[in-house]
Formats: sequence, C-alpha cells, structure tokens
Amino acid sequence: MNANIHILIADLQNPIHQQAIVDLTNDYACDELAGGEPLPLEVQQNLIAGLQQHPTTLVFLAFDQDRAIGIATSFIGFSTFAAKPLINVHDLSVRAEYRGQGVGRALLNAVEQEAKRRGCVKLTLEVLENNRRAIGLYESFGFAQAVYSPTSGGAMFFAKSLVK
Repeated sequence: MNANIHILIADLQNPIHQQAIVDLTNDYACDELAGGEPLPLEVQQNLIAGLQQHPTTLVFLAFDQDRAIGIATSFIGFSTFAAKPLINVHDLSVRAEYRGQGVGRALLNAVEQEAKRRGCVKLTLEVLENNRRAIGLYESFGFAQAVYSPTSGGAMFFAKSLVK
C-alpha cells in the first residue's frame, strides 16, 4: 500500500470527515453492485446527523494524503451468546482507482484492531453473493459464512423493508 495512505477513525464533528463520509458513501451508492444511483439529496443532507445520533456509529476513513479514498462504516453491536460487544461492518468501499492496492484490507485491519481494543468477540458483515471481488477480500481476511452449530447450517441475512 502507498505510504501516503493512512486510516483513522472519523470525527463526526469534523467538517472534513463529514464531507468525506458523504462523498464516499455517495460514491459507493453509485457503484453498479450497490444500485448504481447517487444517494437522494435528502439522504446526503441527513446522513451525518443520523450517524451522529446513532449511539454505536464507528466510521473509519482512508486518506491518500488529503484525499478521502475509502470508508468502513461500522456499528457496535452485542453478542448475547458471548455477552460481549461485536462490530458490524455495514459499508466497506474504496474509490475505484484505489482498488487492488490494499486499502480495503487496511480498513478491515483498522476495524479489527479497534474491535480487539474494545474487547469485541467478533466482526460481522454482509456481502452480495455476486460480489466476488469483495468476497475474495473478506475470505482472505478470515471472514466466512457464519455457522453457529454444525447441524444448523449457515446463517442467512434477511431484511424486511418498512418503507413503501
């Protein structure tokens, strides 16, 4: 990875970090696998306030000098079976021109180090089954489909929209 690239935990009060979060999340939304459309203006305008109000928000930013190039938007959760916190990586994205240079891996490493510092039991994430590039990164980093009992099969992620 380029020596000018550094990872930090975003300060949600810092206007530079706020703009980076909005820009990188919007860039991610424009990716074909994420829908291929920019975030609605209302979402862009409300994203930072929403993240600030959510009590478990933890955002990591990757910068190449002063340019924001990657993001890992994460939330702290809790494992009832381990009685310990966990971190869920909700969004992981790297600008297209920086992919394949280790930025995603560096973001995941930063998340893992913070999780260990906080005494978390695990990291979780979801990924689209046809996003082979991301799956390759996650598997090489040690992620695998969650299996809690050999006889139960793998965990599946479900969602129910509450918006019409």
